[in-house]
Amino acid sequence: MKLDVIKMDGGKAGSVDLDEALFGLEPRADILHRVVRWQRNNAQAGTHKVKTRREVSYSTKKIYRQKGTGGARHGARSAPIFRGGGVYKGPVVRSHGHDLTKKFRKLGLRHALSAKMAAGELVIIEDAASDGKTAALAKQVKNLGWKRALVIDGATVNEDFLTASRNIEGLDILPTMGANVYDILKRDTLVLTKAGVEALEARLK
Repeated sequence: MKLDVIKMDGGKAGSVDLDEALFGLEPRADILHRVVRWQRNNAQAGTHKVKTRREVSYSTKKIYRQKGTGGARHGARSAPIFRGGGVYKGPVVRSHGHDLTKKFRKLGLRHALSAKMAAGELVIIEDAASDGKTAALAKQVKNLGWKRALVIDGATVNEDFLTASRNIEGLDILPTMGANVYDILKRDTLVLTKAGVEALEARLK
């Protein structure tokens, strides 16, 4: 399939052939959901923690005699039933991550690219080059109508473009190896450079 290539100033720069195996699939929500869930679970810190009964600071002395009080039997103030006592089966420090095969992750990325193509939210630019000035790049982005855009470049990112894009709200740029399903799907526009298209095709073969 062919798609027009544009320049950052909006001018035409020919067209590019896109691989059907990457951009022509029927997007499957179940595959995208599994990959996004894998990403978000791996991103969780898992540092939530409560104190258990053995960790709270209380005396272990028996609080009152076993019999004759008319109340329930208790051994210490650290029991979960008391205010300030240990928490029973509360959250502990752990990893929320789970495994997902490389083959499935690649499949998810293909479906994400295809979803953007099918929705008409894919733009191909000649290159992501800039003079390093935020104002100039912001004007170009506004003229192109990009509100929440992700730019994926080749193996490396143009340093001047990266510098200029840092203070532009809604614009992010990644090298090809940083391309991921979550970031692609949460943006309104996916922008690929010609170098990015070639690198993605090589990565996802």
